[in-house]
Amino acid sequence: MRINADTGRCVGAGQCVLTEPDVFDQDDDGIVLLLADEVGGERLEQARTAVQICPSAALSLEESG
Repeated sequence: MRINADTGRCVGAGQCVLTEPDVFDQDDDGIVLLLADEVGGERLEQARTAVQICPSAALSLEESG
């Protein structure tokens, strides 16, 4: 699965980083940074959780390819 981050919507809550720090980080302003574009396995489940709990709905998942 491919993960997308809308940095214009991100409010810097950091819930994604707390959920899956191997996939998400934050810049100096707190805006989400993707450390991986594609996720699978256990990281996919954590990424799904991050998408669901993002307070600004800045994250989404889509099928790869």
